This record gives sequence, structure tokens and C-alpha cells, in this order.
Amino acid sequence: MHSLTDSLMYSFTSPYITLPVENVDTDQIIPARFLKTTDKLGLGAAAFYDWRYTADGAPKPDFVLNRPEADGAQILVAGHNFGCGSSREHASWALIGVGLRAIVSSSFADIFKNNALKNGLLPIHVDVETLQRLLQCPGEMTVDLEQQRITTSHGISAIFPIEPFAKHCLLHSVDQLGFLLNLTPAITAFERAHEGLYDSTSVIA
Repeated sequence: MHSLTDSLMYSFTSPYITLPVENVDTDQIIPARFLKTTDKLGLGAAAFYDWRYTADGAPKPDFVLNRPEADGAQILVAGHNFGCGSSREHASWALIGVGLRAIVSSSFADIFKNNALKNGLLPIHVDVETLQRLLQCPGEMTVDLEQQRITTSHGISAIFPIEPFAKHCLLHSVDQLGFLLNLTPAITAFERAHEGLYDSTSVIA
């Protein structure tokens, strides 16, 4: 089975960190010079690299991922239009590699959102008012994918949309290929039940 991650479970509760910046593009999430690999391993170190480190590689203490509250945080609340720019799948890989399991925003670029869902990173869309409240008061958040709801330690609660097939895959920790492979017994049974029904001379009208 093609598993998205060995430990993917919904629901979960985690501290959330905030990045109140709009139009965060994929080149900011992972700069182009880190795209020479097709391996996900180690890409977390490149996440937000130019914002996260100085030119000599020292961590910038004021960047959100370098602050103490980021330790153990699995949820990032970010500004409007997150993930715009190029279609690089590495952006999702880098965010997962740094320990994130969900991104909350009032808007996501379509390609980024699709890449995220296919790799086990949950993009959570909330309205602008809810996003502003979340950005102003970091704390803990519970993500309940089954109920499609987030709830914070401050009492903020919101329902979020998700495409049903993507939800199914996330809840069962499989990607699209894994979903198809899980159907192998049914496919095999169907083929056996219809064996000999068609031959090489059959014509589809």
C-alpha cells in the first residue's frame, strides 16, 4: 500500500504557529536551488530557507520556525493566497519535512492545494474573519477531519471544506495509487467473473 505517512491520524491536537504574510509563494516556501532532488528526505531543512536563515546559514531568531513556540507545532496559520507561484511539489514536501500536517489560510493556490492533499498535508480553508482571529491569538488547535472542523483553545471553531476523495485518502492514509491498489481483490474478482466474456474479435459499438 502506498501510505502517505506512517503516523497520519485525524483528528489531532497541536500548537499552531502564525505567519501573517499574504501571497506566500512556492519559491519562498522552498527556493529553486533546492529543487535538484526527487527525494523528499531532508527537504524540511530547506523550508522557508531565505526567510529562516541568514546568508551565512545562521537561524534568524525572529522567524516563526526558529522561535520556541514552533517546537512541536504541526499547524501553520498563514496569510491569504498561500502557495501561489510555481507548481513545485517540493513545497508540500518541505512543509511536511519541517513537521507540519496542516496549513490554515483564507485562500490557497489550486496547484499547491492539490499537491498538498496528494502528499498528506491538509490545507484548511477558513473565512477572512476567522483567519484574522487565528493570526491574532496563537494557541492550540484540534483538527477533526472526519467532522471537517477546527477548534482552538481560545474557543474559535470553524467548518472547512474538502473534496470527498481527498478526505477519504487522508483518513485512510493512502495516496491515489494506494487507493487503487486496495481495490486489487475486487478488480481480480471482477476479471475472473467475466473471464472469456470478450475475445480479441470483440467490437465495441
